[in-house]
Amino acid sequence: MEIRIGTSGYSFEDWRGEFYPAEVPKGKMLDFYQEHFNTVEINSTYYRIPHPAVLANMAKKTTPGFEFIVKANQNLTHERKEVETPAAEFREALKPLADRDRLKGIMAQFPWSFKYSPSHLAYLSMCRDLMQPYPFYVEFRHDSWLRKETIETMRNQNMGFVSVDGPRLAGLLPPELVVTGPGAYIRLHGRNADHWWGGGSLRYDYLYNEAELKEWKERIDRLKGEVNKAFIFFNNCHLGQAVKNARDMMKMFDL
Repeated sequence: MEIRIGTSGYSFEDWRGEFYPAEVPKGKMLDFYQEHFNTVEINSTYYRIPHPAVLANMAKKTTPGFEFIVKANQNLTHERKEVETPAAEFREALKPLADRDRLKGIMAQFPWSFKYSPSHLAYLSMCRDLMQPYPFYVEFRHDSWLRKETIETMRNQNMGFVSVDGPRLAGLLPPELVVTGPGAYIRLHGRNADHWWGGGSLRYDYLYNEAELKEWKERIDRLKGEVNKAFIFFNNCHLGQAVKNARDMMKMFDL
């Protein structure tokens, strides 16, 4: 089983001195990042669909073998109105990454308010179609999605279920490893329960300890022989904690 470990985003100013040298230009952060990791989630695409030239530049900066997962735009996951035209624009923006074999999937993170219903399940299927031909992964925040109907539909349509680690709060998904599509996909958000609701960036202010990381390593190890690949992304990005935990996890897997 191939294991890829990285962070959810990379261009954070508060990583200077924690991961990046203080003087590194923002435009050189990706160059520095890829010296340490071979995959990254691009989260800026959630806020704004970039010009294709932006992603073309990212593709040129990275060496063969580096892999991107790109977060779906908020129009698809949060606004959910008149999505066809923005979806076409989004697919066009991704072509430079795909053409250089850097793009390995789209990750659609739906909000906690997006709860299970037959109509919402049908909407997922439409999203899957709109994001063709790229691998498509879905992150749910509400635990109503952890049910047979969801798993069966996602498996039938080759959508990947994003397993998450977060605070143990009522209504949030529990830390279960679920695989439904092209491979395993895990996002670790931290367990900052005090700031999860309305905490802004402090929501992701959390550093995992060794025992907590080992919980996930044991779950992932049990997948050997079942899946060919697992992506593990750390989203506890406050003050570079994601970098430290990603490195910790890489050591556990001898990467």
